[in-house]
Amino acid sequence: MVAVKSHEASRFLKSPNRDISAIVTYGTDAGLVSERARHAARSWAALENPPSEIIRLDDADLETNPDRISIELMTVPMFGGRKIVLATAGRRINAKLLKELVAPGPLPGILVVEAGNLKPSDTLRSVFEKAKHAAAIACFPDEGRDLSALVDDEVKTARMTISPEAREFLIAQLGADRALSRGEIAKLILYCADRKRIDLADVEAIVSDASELNIDRIVSAAAAGEAGAAVCELNRALTGGENAQSIILALQRHYIRLHRIQAEVSDGRSVADAMKSLRPPLHFKQKNAVTAQIKRWPMAALTLAQQQISKAARSARSTGARDDLITESLILFLAKLAR
Repeated sequence: MVAVKSHEASRFLKSPNRDISAIVTYGTDAGLVSERARHAARSWAALENPPSEIIRLDDADLETNPDRISIELMTVPMFGGRKIVLATAGRRINAKLLKELVAPGPLPGILVVEAGNLKPSDTLRSVFEKAKHAAAIACFPDEGRDLSALVDDEVKTARMTISPEAREFLIAQLGADRALSRGEIAKLILYCADRKRIDLADVEAIVSDASELNIDRIVSAAAAGEAGAAVCELNRALTGGENAQSIILALQRHYIRLHRIQAEVSDGRSVADAMKSLRPPLHFKQKNAVTAQIKRWPMAALTLAQQQISKAARSARSTGARDDLITESLILFLAKLAR
């Protein structure tokens, strides 16, 4: 039985345990859930010599063969070792099926499941947390130290350097979703590839550009419950070439920030004092709007909003061409919830 907290996951995945044959990744950061599931599959595959085969399965693969996962796990690869099955939880790959696979005991192969946000009471999560041969890995939005490591690793891999000022500002712009954060860093590295050094001006030009003004209007309108204005600003931004997933990233950052302020207010601090503790600090033009939003958004609603945003981020990455419609539906949901 291994319950891995979000900040412990990197260390856990770097030292795979042969006794563990079932792993689930879950949480509100959809990008991090996917990334850690893939990392787990590669780590356990590397325990074998030669490395184990990794096969990816989802609900569609079980349409004609409901026993596909168990068959794959029991199949011995031609060159030895254990087969790795990387599955995505869904309508068919559900708690009932996974319990039947995991609960009886160690598996002949390795099962890695990518799930959504699971409460402690959810059956799927408890199956992995209770089994001695299983592990449940939490995946929540990056904290400062995680983002620092992410930025440093990506810059080092690109054989580049980044100034302290640029690094600090970049970290402040990231953190809502791991996959989207990696995308922003990759875009920045590509922009600076001919110089091999990233400076503050580069981050401001690429990660924080003029389009942020349009995106801020979308975010503010949605959080204020102004659905018509939010959709109008969204259409304007998309027509101007803005990426729909960047808008989802901005929404995630904003609602994480609201959640942190609301948590401090719940602990007895004033809204003004809670806003002062934010890093980076709020722009003075945003303070009145954020103060009004804190009054409008109780903690339960903020939690629900974050879950829906995380779901939209995951859907946008998997469907690609439909991310504009996913973003519009998300904005309408948030505006309705705000009212």
